[in-house]
Amino acid sequence: MGDWMQLLARSDVVDWRTAAASLLLAFGLAQVVAGTYIVTFRGLSYSRSFVQSMAMGGIITCMLMLAIGNSIPAGIGIAGGLAIIRFRTTMRDPRDMVFVFAALAVGIATGLRAYSAAILGVVVFCGAALSLHLSAYGASKQYDGLLRFVASHAPQSEERVAGTLRDHCRSFTLVTLRDAAGGDRLEHCYQIRIADPDQRSILVTALQQIPGVQSITLMMQEPTLDL
Repeated sequence: MGDWMQLLARSDVVDWRTAAASLLLAFGLAQVVAGTYIVTFRGLSYSRSFVQSMAMGGIITCMLMLAIGNSIPAGIGIAGGLAIIRFRTTMRDPRDMVFVFAALAVGIATGLRAYSAAILGVVVFCGAALSLHLSAYGASKQYDGLLRFVASHAPQSEERVAGTLRDHCRSFTLVTLRDAAGGDRLEHCYQIRIADPDQRSILVTALQQIPGVQSITLMMQEPTLDL
């Protein structure tokens, strides 16, 4: 028992009270970062395990920093051990990567006992994430979409289609044009851009009123959503 107490009292080993405080603070601050991610998340591919990984990642990095301390050989050994591990999880959204780095930075700061930097950094980071989310910073005021429909070969139909697109779209570009229904009709695919999302239903209604236009499909694409 005395040997264990002497080991814990060594100058090159972090005091267990300091280690406990650092680990608990890392876990708490990482949860704040993860909670901010939940509140500001936009998309369809929400992952509960990803959020929990952020909370636990702060603990792991804090533990590593506490274990390394001021020992250069320990740091080299841990870096070599981590280099063996292959992380194959891909993040398609750069914003997810930023939150992961924030959670890891929390663990690094608390592991170095830089508590004030860790707390202030989390406050500033989460405040910035919330303000950018509430202000819709970087959101585009133009809405891109992919329009598909089948129309007859009649020149009158093509002229009315072009006129309808000019009236309701800011810009439009023909992407593909191919035969349909045994060559009697043509399938059109346009990439369109509209300034007002309310124009979507009006555009579809106007195309439906053109003789020979059928099977209209409009898919809007929002950059902030991951399908």
